Amino acid sequence: MHKIRLMIVDDSILFRNWLVQNLGADSRFEVVGYAVNALDAKNKLPQIKPDIMTLDIEMPGMTGIDFLREVLPVHPVPIILVSSLNVRVFDALAAGAVDFVRKPDMNMEGGKEAFLNTLKSKLCAGAEAKVRLPSAIPTTARHITEGVTTPSAGMPPNSSVTTTSPVSTRLPANFGNIDVIAIGASTGGTEAILEVVRQFPAKMPGIVITQHMPPGFTAMYAERLNRICQLKVKEASHGDKVIPGQILLAPGGLQMRVIRMGSGYSVSCTEEAKVSGHKPSVDVLFDSVASTVKNRAIGIILTGMGADGAAGMLRMRKAGAYTIGQNRETCVVYGMPMEAYRAGGVCVQSALSSIPQVVMARLSKPS
Repeated sequence: MHKIRLMIVDDSILFRNWLVQNLGADSRFEVVGYAVNALDAKNKLPQIKPDIMTLDIEMPGMTGIDFLREVLPVHPVPIILVSSLNVRVFDALAAGAVDFVRKPDMNMEGGKEAFLNTLKSKLCAGAEAKVRLPSAIPTTARHITEGVTTPSAGMPPNSSVTTTSPVSTRLPANFGNIDVIAIGASTGGTEAILEVVRQFPAKMPGIVITQHMPPGFTAMYAERLNRICQLKVKEASHGDKVIPGQILLAPGGLQMRVIRMGSGYSVSCTEEAKVSGHKPSVDVLFDSVASTVKNRAIGIILTGMGADGAAGMLRMRKAGAYTIGQNRETCVVYGMPMEAYRAGGVCVQSALSSIPQVVMARLSKPS
């Protein structure tokens, strides 16, 4: 069995040595080198040639973000950020890092073990991930068939995806009978979600999103999206209404569901056990949309490792929802969309850059 060649970069000698010891003791990894800062890592990387690296963001001299911007175009190695609660994590993900793990509280009981388990799983998935360098997001609408495929197995594909007509930017008053758009993502998802929602106009059905992310980071991510998007974005609170023109992001550490509230919908955000290994879980969100919104919903599953969301997306499709999966070629990790596709839960697969146009075309359909 091939061991994953791992390089560790952290300026704290105690934390660095702790990582080297604990990750090196795992038979899946071979720690082939370490660096005391980003400049040290830049010099050592060409000789060490690891399969994957861990990287702190805030280090003296060259920051982790500067390292990513300078080194990844030359040496596109997958990088997992190991960082404290810091808004610059999202700048580092935008610069090409694959994923991140929050540094543990070394004094908290169980905190170190939970951190190591999370980091190890992300390193195993990340070693196979595609390193995606930042690219300009297209500003012109593309034809709907670009990068779109329909599954042959399971339920029949939706024939509307075969049209080559340009996407309409004028939406009917009832959004083509769509009330809710639900999006789920994991590894690589912070940038994938941004690429999709930043292209949506201010007038859209209510959008709910579950991105695998720990507590604290979801609030910062919602603020980041809110600064960039035309839609209003907020970290969801229990009881928030799902309304047009607004995105609600599931809070880290809670499970979020869409529930019926009178003639409309709201979200419940509750402290519960993990589902499909996650809290928040995409399956929890998609299941709730399948139960309450049924055929008046669109589901989108984006890049991520594992299978969270696959079963929920199948339930959405069986309930009559229109479901979209990101295709293999544009995923950082083609795990969650692949499992949803294989299960028969995906009406159409699409390149990431084309998903906004696929959505807009569905919303533009006369009811």
